[in-house]
Amino acid sequence: MYLKEECYHCMASLVASKEKMFITQTKLLNEVTWKTVMQIAKKHAKSAAQHLSRLSGAIGPERIYADWQWWILAALPFPHLVRVLDCFFHEGIKVFYRVALAILILFNKHASNQNSEWYAEATKNGVDHAIDKFCRNMPASPTKLLRTAFSIRALSSQYISRVFIKTEMTLKSKAVITGNRLVRSRSSDNLPTSQSQVNIQMMSHTLTIRELFTLWSWLPVRITMYQPVLLYTTEEHGCSLTTFYVRVEHHEPTLLMIKTCNNEVFGAYCSTRWFERNQKDERGNRQAYFGTGETFLFSLYPERAKYPWVGVTSGNDGKGEERVAHGSELLHPHRAKYPWVGCLEDGKEGEIDARTPHANSLFMAADNTMVTIGGGDGQAIWMDENIRFGKTDRCSTFNNPPLCPSGDFEIRVLEVYGFSGA
Repeated sequence: MYLKEECYHCMASLVASKEKMFITQTKLLNEVTWKTVMQIAKKHAKSAAQHLSRLSGAIGPERIYADWQWWILAALPFPHLVRVLDCFFHEGIKVFYRVALAILILFNKHASNQNSEWYAEATKNGVDHAIDKFCRNMPASPTKLLRTAFSIRALSSQYISRVFIKTEMTLKSKAVITGNRLVRSRSSDNLPTSQSQVNIQMMSHTLTIRELFTLWSWLPVRITMYQPVLLYTTEEHGCSLTTFYVRVEHHEPTLLMIKTCNNEVFGAYCSTRWFERNQKDERGNRQAYFGTGETFLFSLYPERAKYPWVGVTSGNDGKGEERVAHGSELLHPHRAKYPWVGCLEDGKEGEIDARTPHANSLFMAADNTMVTIGGGDGQAIWMDENIRFGKTDRCSTFNNPPLCPSGDFEIRVLEVYGFSGA
């Protein structure tokens, strides 16, 4: 009985971990993981991925990659598994990605010869059975397996994370475009807890529970694993950009909510820390715009709408735009850091010209005098240093209409939410 309880607490700790993701908990995220393996294999284990694709035949490589975690957890010999799990518990799921690529590389090495037993196994019983059998009879020692895994060059944690996020957003976009509903298990509906709902009802001057649930459905899936926390409100903390930065600048992501004196309610999901306003480029110039393509605008009253980044159809060169279906996520989590390119006669910094190639990738900007979200041909949200007056226009980054009819607005309440543990 004691061992069962200990096992349960160990699993619960892995699920609840805030520092690293150990276990995926939704059907969507499970699909994201194997598609991430497939994408990084095409770049970092190219010959192995191509060989696997040729051997897969009619079933296709997708079906094979879908079992990638079982190569490790179910098929590897116990001595290999122990060594892999030691690394996994220390470093997180990126270890599994590296080991999966190492298995593909080693399998390719032993199955590339048409006279080998593994090539014969793949052609006779299918490559999925061949990889499973190869893992169970792993010809490489635990040390060699891990050495192969960690000797893959240029496979950084940041790169894996970018591929993971891009894949997640692409899958969500396709689901909205085609009208498919991504089914989640009961345990992973990831709605705010009842206590969080009570807290928001007590503290918020802008959000009703219905509006909270609407916003929740627009958030990236991984963010819904966390609970919302009110970081800053003008009702309690005063109207000062200095206080705003002190309370919110180290949180990522944040939800910024504005209620105007005309009762309009709108805001933005801000994917990046506001502290990045202080970052400088390699020349020592302050980065004017920062953030990623996960940033989006929304309106809750009088109209309810979401305005995601327009996206880019051919890489991130700004030569084309693509607006994904309403309510969907972005296809490219492109991180933007662009310095001011204009300069006024008195030496003050100028605005980025909307005609520049990056005018549709201007997500967030801030300094001691203002906060801006969205740019190019206008600013989607602009607020002054006293958090009293603001302006909203159409902008190239989100292709949004003005978020309130008059364009200019007076702020009744500003609220900023973070996500506990994110």
